[in-house]
Amino acid sequence: MNYTAEAPAAWDPAFADADDCLLSSDQCVIRAQHYFVKGLVEIPVIGSDEVFSWAVWVSLSRENFSRAADLWATTGREAENPYFGWLTTDLPAYSPTTLNLKTHVHTRPVGERPLVELEPTNHPLAVEQRTGITRDRLREIAAVVLHPSHDRNQA
Repeated sequence: MNYTAEAPAAWDPAFADADDCLLSSDQCVIRAQHYFVKGLVEIPVIGSDEVFSWAVWVSLSRENFSRAADLWATTGREAENPYFGWLTTDLPAYSPTTLNLKTHVHTRPVGERPLVELEPTNHPLAVEQRTGITRDRLREIAAVVLHPSHDRNQA
């Protein structure tokens, strides 16, 4: 019931050995200028208690990234105000692209990935986050994720 992007769209494997770059399972820094955290876009599955989640990367300002990093292991961090960020994961199954959608990143308790709330626009991903998806749509998403060569505009 989830899909994980391994790195932000801007990440290049050549960055792996650079001193000013970092890619962990939760945080990413590129050239000490671009800062990212991994969070979840959660989508309710209509008619069930299930939630489908996209594990995505969101860019944060240097200040917000530093604040989130400082609080990473701090109990009570979920009281933090949401951080503004830009979605930096191009998710299959959506057209137009999901790159650069506006988000708010909500910190959750230690050990839980942040919740990524999309700006309430008419983009299909934002609509699905607000209204949920059917089991048929979930199957469509699974087909696109499992078979990446599938034409994303058909999903």
